[in-house]
This record gives sequence, structure tokens and C-alpha cells, in this order.
Amino acid sequence: MTVTISGRLSISSVRSFLADTKTLFDTASPSALTVDVTDLKSIDSAGALAMLELEERARKASLPVSYTGMSHEVRSVMDLIDRKALAHPPIHPEKTVSSFFEGVGEGCVDLYRDFVAVMTFLGDLIITLGRSFAHPRSVRWSEVTFYMKKAGIEALPIVGLISVLIGLIIAFMSSLQLKQFGANMYVAALVGISIVKELGPMMTAIIVAGRSGSAFAAEIGTMMVNEEVDALVTMGFNPIQFLAVPKVMAAMVVVPLLTLYAMMFGILGGLVVGVTGLDLTLYTYLNQTFENIHLRDLITSLVKSGVFAALIAGIGCQRGFQVSGGAEAVGEATTSAVVSAIFLIVAADSAFAVVLHYL
Repeated sequence: MTVTISGRLSISSVRSFLADTKTLFDTASPSALTVDVTDLKSIDSAGALAMLELEERARKASLPVSYTGMSHEVRSVMDLIDRKALAHPPIHPEKTVSSFFEGVGEGCVDLYRDFVAVMTFLGDLIITLGRSFAHPRSVRWSEVTFYMKKAGIEALPIVGLISVLIGLIIAFMSSLQLKQFGANMYVAALVGISIVKELGPMMTAIIVAGRSGSAFAAEIGTMMVNEEVDALVTMGFNPIQFLAVPKVMAAMVVVPLLTLYAMMFGILGGLVVGVTGLDLTLYTYLNQTFENIHLRDLITSLVKSGVFAALIAGIGCQRGFQVSGGAEAVGEATTSAVVSAIFLIVAADSAFAVVLHYL
């Protein structure tokens, strides 16, 4: 069988060309294949790859392939394609799991490797932070203030709104039960304790993880894709010192302040329900709130928020430095940073709950 290719074989016509070749092999069973490219006016790299795809399909069908009428211009474009490189497996081959137990094993291995990578990065980050505190001039303070603005000031509206709504919801739902026993005044204590001890730090940390943790991972991941981090290393900069330390410092400063802000607005949300729906006076509500909130509760919540901030910024930067590939890898790293940060926040909060109970 002789196949004649004429006109222009370019990226705009490759799709139809490959469809025609597939139809050819599905409908015909020749013993040999000759490709006549005498009338082929021009070809680009996409067209050359399509020609190699035609050869590959013929090889799988055990058909010998030969060319006739190939001009010097067409041959020069075909020679640009490295046939040996095309035979190599992809850099990130698609994983295929043949059984359930094999999948569990692969998951355990991936989890172990991820744990080792996180611990290695954590060690490097702690050492670099120690050096930064010992030598403050090495810190890029302008970047610290920039990220404080991005992660702190710009998060005030969403943190305030969500905190008010959480306070409203807790006060309203608890009042439905406490009204039955005439214990309306205890709504203030319930809202205050839950907001100050648990929900304030946790909700603030989750919001920061969604806003800033993902941004840290995407920013560093894009730099990895564009080889900007490699350029920093070539110029003698420590990437963790240059990129991660300002983000971690900024987060550890602004997240406790955002937590205080969230506590205030959460109590305000409960106050609205208490005054308008439970017939409590402003003085009664605030008095009940402050009688049941102690200084140690506030201090431990701020300590927790500082730890949450370090976890959010640290895991965001670590996921960013892990990126290799293209835009899809950046998206995966961003998603992983948010999910991992939320998991670590909940795990750390559980550990704090147990430790603080015994202390």
C-alpha cells in the first residue's frame, strides 16, 4: 500500500492526519507500507512527530515502512527529532496498581518518604531560623513585613466575618437547649470558652492555611518550575534562608494577632444573639464572658496559634520546594499544602488538648 501525503503537515492538521492513519490501519491489512511525500510542501515539528507516530503504528502491525520523494527540507525537519529520546520512559510515569495489597504497600512507602522529606526540611528550617535569630541582619525584613501584610492585614475581613458567624451560630444553637432550663445567661460563658480555647485559634489557622499556606506553596513551586531556585543556589543563596524564613516569621507574628481579632469578633457574634434574642443586657453578657475566661486560657491559645502558624508556613514552603514538572505539579503541591496543613493543625490541637489537660 502506498500512502500519499501532500500540502502542509503542521500542528493545525496533525489531529485529522492521526485520525486518518488510525482509520487506515483499522480498515486495511497491507503487507508493506510506502509513504510518498513528493507533494508535501512543508512540515513542522508536530508534523514530524505525527510521521513518527505513523511509523510506530506500522511497526506494531509488523509492517515495513519506506519513504519516497522526500525533499531536503522535509528530511532536515525529520532529523530534528531524537528517536532514541522518544523511546525513553516518561519522567513521571503513570502509576498502575495491580492489587489492593500492592496499593497499600505503595501508599505506605510514599507516606514514609513524605515523612522523611518533611523531617529533613524541618531540621533545615530550624537550623536556618536559629542562624537568623543569631544574625538578624541576614533576614530580609522587607519581605517579612510584606508577608505580614499579605497574610495578616489582608485576612482581617474574612477572619472577622467567619468569626462573627461562628459566634452567632454557637450562641443561637446553644440557646435553643439552655432556654428550656432557664439558663440563658450561660450562653455567654459557653461562647466565650469555646471561642477562646478552641475555635478561635483553629478557625484562624484553617483560614490562614487556605489563604497563605497555599500561596506560599504556589509561589515557591512556580519558582522551582522556572528554575529560579536553582539560580539562587548558583548565586550562593540559601533557598530556605532567602524564601522560607521570611514567610515563617511573618506567619508566626500575624497569626496570634489574627487569633485575638477572631476571638473578639466571635464573642461579638454571641453578644448579638444574647442581647437581641435572649433578653440579656450588655453588662450581664460581658460579665459572664470575662468571669469564665482566664488569662492562662488566652496565653495557651496564643501559644497554639504560634505553633499552627509555623506548621502552616513550614508545610507550605516544603511542598513548594518539592515541585518538579509543570503547572500541574504546582497545583498538586498547592492542594497538598492546604490538606497537610489542616491535618497538622487538627493533630497539633489534639496534642495540645491532652497535654494542657494534664498540666
